[in-house]
Amino acid sequence: MKSCKLSWTLVAVLTVIVAALGYKFTVGNVKPSDDGRQAVILSKDERNALLLEMRVWLQSSQGILAAASEKDFDAVIKFAKASGMQAEADTPGSLFRKLPVEMKALGFDTRGKFDDIAAEAAKSKDSNQVITKLSVAMNNCIACHEMYRFVEDSK
Repeated sequence: MKSCKLSWTLVAVLTVIVAALGYKFTVGNVKPSDDGRQAVILSKDERNALLLEMRVWLQSSQGILAAASEKDFDAVIKFAKASGMQAEADTPGSLFRKLPVEMKALGFDTRGKFDDIAAEAAKSKDSNQVITKLSVAMNNCIACHEMYRFVEDSK
């Protein structure tokens, strides 16, 4: 009887811990911002890593546009892959845990769209199709910037 009580207590404690971690994973480390967006609270290093990732996406986008206009599809593929899913390995785990689930979804979708651009360039060698796919991918960038801002933790 005593071991049964201990087991149920352990189950209850573990359930609370898992629920708290699940909630934190879903919500992220955010608070309302005075400009109507969500402020994602990050350490200095996490914020710098996120801003670097966004700069790489912007550089890749410009590189894709320039290469597509020259019909240099090998360069399009190179730029697109630099921002595709393979680059996700460079994202710090601590940063990933602090992002709200919607932002994580946008990030993964954006990386997937860059991989789609690389595949389109390899398959069709059609600049218009590449540019159309890039335009769609950039809607994710706009959506993210409309919803979130990135604030350095003051601690």
